[in-house]
This record gives sequence, structure tokens and C-alpha cells, in this order.
Amino acid sequence: MDLGGGEEPAACPGGEGAYQPAELPDVPEYPSWPDAVWENSSVLALEAAVQPPPAAEAEEPAEAEGPAAEPEPEKPGNGTQKILDEALEICGMAQEFWQKGELEKALESLDQAYALILSVDTGDDPQFIQQKDDLRYLISRRTLEIYASRHAVATGNHNAIPLVENDYVKKELERFTGPEKYFFLNSYRRSGRYRPLIARELKAAGLPEELSWLPLIESGFKVKALSRARALGPWQFIASTGYKFGLSRNLYIDERMDPVKSTIAAIAYLKELHQIFGDWTTVLAAYNCGEGRVLRVIRSNGVNYLDNFWDLYERLPQETARYVPRFLAALLIIKNPEKYGMDLPEPEEPLEYETLVISRQMHLKDIARSIGVDAALMEDLNPELRHQITPAGPYTLRVPPGKKEFLSKKLGEIPVRELPRPAFVRYKIRRGDSLSAIAGRFHTSVAAIQRANGLSRKDYIVAGRVLKIPMGRGYVAPVAAGGAVPAVHEVRRGDSLWTLARRYGTTVGAIQRANGLTSTRLVIGQELKIPGGKELSPGARTYVVRIGDCPSSIAKEHGMSLERFLAINGLSRQSMIYPGQRVSVD
Repeated sequence: MDLGGGEEPAACPGGEGAYQPAELPDVPEYPSWPDAVWENSSVLALEAAVQPPPAAEAEEPAEAEGPAAEPEPEKPGNGTQKILDEALEICGMAQEFWQKGELEKALESLDQAYALILSVDTGDDPQFIQQKDDLRYLISRRTLEIYASRHAVATGNHNAIPLVENDYVKKELERFTGPEKYFFLNSYRRSGRYRPLIARELKAAGLPEELSWLPLIESGFKVKALSRARALGPWQFIASTGYKFGLSRNLYIDERMDPVKSTIAAIAYLKELHQIFGDWTTVLAAYNCGEGRVLRVIRSNGVNYLDNFWDLYERLPQETARYVPRFLAALLIIKNPEKYGMDLPEPEEPLEYETLVISRQMHLKDIARSIGVDAALMEDLNPELRHQITPAGPYTLRVPPGKKEFLSKKLGEIPVRELPRPAFVRYKIRRGDSLSAIAGRFHTSVAAIQRANGLSRKDYIVAGRVLKIPMGRGYVAPVAAGGAVPAVHEVRRGDSLWTLARRYGTTVGAIQRANGLTSTRLVIGQELKIPGGKELSPGARTYVVRIGDCPSSIAKEHGMSLERFLAINGLSRQSMIYPGQRVSVD
């Protein structure tokens, strides 16, 4: 993660060390919180238990009728056990107050319980030592949880995130007003598109509205920002964390790029982190590098981060540590730009839209053309579409205000589009392979394969490993299962018997035998019989597939429905066609 002068996004929530709940020590001597049944929870009873007994009045000794019975000695430790039991009962009272929303009374009860266990002298008794430690842990944990819940109630307060201007923050102020000035100004300008929406969602969720400026630090308010750690979108979710909070990702969409959906996910994540830490500055650090890493630092160093976050800050990795002062510096500039010599530009207008549910694969450019708007505007409204093509199933499309009804009438006229062919294919290395042989086979270069797989010249390839192969101009993938195999193929530039055999699921020898070939040499325009291919219907016209063709475009060119074209050629919507292939048309 580079927090330097460029505009590369700075963070990836849910990074290394995703949070795993800590295992709590067993406390077999006590009922578990909060399901315990608490008895005799009167504070007066407790006070009576811990007060010294009143001095006994002097009395005339009674005349003994026989030998006096000696008093039974009190068992050692009875007083200690009684105090520990009373402390546990008061913890139960604190739980009841908390459930009623009386947070101050809950904290007062925990204070009383803690004062009691401080007065206990456990000596060397291991049982009392264990009970005292268990109670101390229980009280501290409940105190933190109550503080966390109190913060959650008060999150609307703009002072919930303390603005300090220490040396760490001043360094980030110098960067924003110096080498990173234009990054800051451009990000601030873009914020107008999305921040009003983000602020509304935060307010509705009861979180500080200052958090609406987090995307400035995360992505510069770029919805398609991608970090080196593969974090994507305005809130910079990595794929696993996005999935955890409900963001879908498939061939058509990646909801991490959607400003509305990713904001809802970010709010859910921030809430979860606040329940863990109860402190917003610590939450910000955990959002950047993952709660697991922050928890490890707290546990391993015994940091009391609730008293002073900056003690924790000094123990975090440098890139993560800079995240919090960087955010605080941004808030300081936005609240008082004149103080820091910044002339903030006018933010862009928020994106306005209405929605329409469609069930048709269409390209955004075709949609924009049909309703008379700029294609770039349609892309801005629907940034989650990975290839600017809508899914075939029900999909909620955003359109400019006033265009919903117009588009609904035009849907039948907009052509159906297929997803583009993948930029890579996967190849499993076989014994005897070399990068140069693989590159020649796939019409690409050794350097391109090395770049795609992070290989250097010194790296070896191993049989069984899967490589990503960039698709060269002459490469075509094999026929998919259920796809049609033509009876005849017209040889085009880049074809070879090996590629044709792989494409049509046959062998080089079979093609040679079917065509009486004695060598592997081919000539452009030569017609080859394909073993197992399907003969065209008698009298049917043929069409030779060209580069850039797809079933829907061929059907439209020949005045056919897509269903008719697929039916007469034995194709399905998942079948692939290839340059040089002959197909039937009406």
C-alpha cells in the first residue's frame, strides 16, 4: 500500500489477519454471564456483609451449670469467599442495569464489585487467586462492552472522532498541502458525486458523519480504484471481506465498485469493528489493516488503547499507522481550509437517477444510444458492471431522471450482447513443455506468459502447474461441451492442424486422414473436413464467421431471431463460434 503522492488507493479493509474471536478462559466456579441466576443482589445486604460487626455490650457472665462448650472455630477463608460471592452478585446487578439501558448505574455497580475484590487478601490459596483473576477479567470485559454500547448510542456527536494535531498528524498535513495537494483537491472535487449519499447512510445508521470522508483516503473517491492488494472500489474492499458483508461478484458485476452497496457494507463493517474496540481511532486502524492484526498488537504488547490510541499507533506497521493521522489531517483541512492555505474547489454535483428492472443482456453504449444520453453517464451510474453489459437475469439498472419510461419502450429494439472473450486461458503444464513451446502454441510470447504469472527468467515451470496464458491473436479456445462442430472449416491466417484439432475436439491425425494430408502444411482459403462435424441442411445458405462476430450479430445481420440461428446450427447460448467456422443462415 502506497500512501505517497500518487492517487493510488491507500487501503484495503479486511486485510491480513482477519478477526478471530478470542477464546475466553473457562470459569467453572461461576455461572456464565448473562444467563446466571443472581440471588440476594441487594446492595444493603452486601454492605452489611462487609461492615465490621458492632462491638458486643458487656454482660454479666451467666452461672454455668456444667463445663462450658468451646465456640466452634470459623473455617479459614469463609470471609474471603463471602466477599468474592458478593462481588459476583453485584456484577449481576450491573448486567440488569445494562439491559435496562441504565449505563451509569451499570458502571457504578462494576466499580463497587472491583473495589470489593481489591479488598480481598487471597494469600497463597490457588482457588481464591483463580476466582479473583476471573472476576477481574469479567469486570474489565463488561466495562469495555458498556463503554462500546455507550459510544454506539452517542455516535451522532461530531466530537466522537477526536481531532488532534500532534506530530504524526502534522506530517500528513504537510503532505496534503505540499506534494499531495492536487490529489487532495481532485479527490475533494469528486466527493460531491457520492459523499451526500454516504453521509445520509451514516446518519441513518447512527455513525459519525465524518466517516463519509474515509473514501478520500481509501480511493480518492474513485469507484474503480484498485490497489496492489487487489482492494477495489471507493471503500477498498478485498474480495473476501466484501463477500462477508454481502457484496456480490461474478462475471457480470462486482458490487465493490457500486457506491451505494459498498457504503452499506462499509457501515456494517465499521459497526462490527466498533463493537470489538469501542474506540473510533482504533476502528480506523483496524479497517485499514484488519482487526486481527490490531488485536494481536494489543494482546502482545498489553496496550491500553482506550486511554491513549497513540500508544497503539507506535506499534502498528508504518503504512497502517499513517492511515489514522492521514484521515485526521484530511478532516482538519476540510473543517478549516484557510488555516492550512488550501482553496477547496466546488464539489461535483451528486449523481441523480431512477431505476428500472430489466432481464436482457445489453451493452451500456447501446442503452445510452437508445435513450439519447452520453455512454459515460450510463457507466457512472452503473459502475458495478465489469464489462458494461447487463446480466441476463433480473437486474436493477440506473438511468438518468426522466428516462425510465422511454427506455422501457425501447428495450425490444436494443441488441443482445455477449460477454467479451476472456483475456486469459488456463493451461496445465505437461511433461516436456517449455515456455517457448507453450507461447508458440498459443500465439503469444514468453515475456507475456511470464508477466501474467509473475515469473522471472530464472524460474522453472513444473509439470502439473496451471499457467495463465494471454490469448494471442491467432488463438481460439476449444469447442465447449454441447457446441456445434462444422463439417468444413475454411483455413484462415494463424490456423494450424494443432489449433483446429484442439478447437474441434479431435486429433491432428484424424484431420489428416479425413483430408488425405501427408504433411501439416495448410494454405489460407483451404477447406478442411472436420471429423464428426455436422453437415449443413440441404439448400441452406452458409456464412463464414469473421473476427468480432457473435451469434446475435450474425442473426441480426441475416434477419433471423437468435433462437432460430442457434436451433439450425445446434448451438446453445453458452456455445462459442470462431473465425473461419461455417454456419447456416436463412
